[in-house]
Amino acid sequence: MSTDTLAGSLPQKPYRIACLCDLRDAHNRVLLLHRKKEPNFNLVSPIGGKLDVALGESPMQCAQREVHEEADLDLPLSRFRLIGLVSEQEFEGKGHWLMFVYRVIGAVEVTPRDMREGRLDWFHLDQLKDLPVPETDRKVIWPLMHAAEPKSAGGQHGFFTVHIDCRGGEMQWHVEQQIPGT
Repeated sequence: MSTDTLAGSLPQKPYRIACLCDLRDAHNRVLLLHRKKEPNFNLVSPIGGKLDVALGESPMQCAQREVHEEADLDLPLSRFRLIGLVSEQEFEGKGHWLMFVYRVIGAVEVTPRDMREGRLDWFHLDQLKDLPVPETDRKVIWPLMHAAEPKSAGGQHGFFTVHIDCRGGEMQWHVEQQIPGT
């Protein structure tokens, strides 16, 4: 499909740019936020947030800032590994998102707590199937994040790019690139 056709068939909506951060503790539990605000109201999702474009913030700086604001952790940029790019078309019918997915290298310690956006808590990965997570996360993002994990100690993280079309009834997605973890 040409970009002319794509641009001509859709209302002009700029992408909102955001990050998602995968943080783990020493027991390989994942830190998630049970959101009490939109987007993803009453659902559980990773720490993350919108990039501050007015300040010229980079995606990695956004991830670092969000981890500091939401988990109260001051981590150097060297602890953030980009493992994925997610583009969502017409998410919740409100616009497009471009998300940079980061994995924080090494275990972190965060005390579960209530905060402005919701409740921050640790979950075992096998609990994800029973948690109220966004459909895009359950069907697309979490499986790709799992495939990007190193397969052994000292292994390398993989990388993925995926486009998710949320228009209409059934969500559709296309994995544009996937390099599994080794």
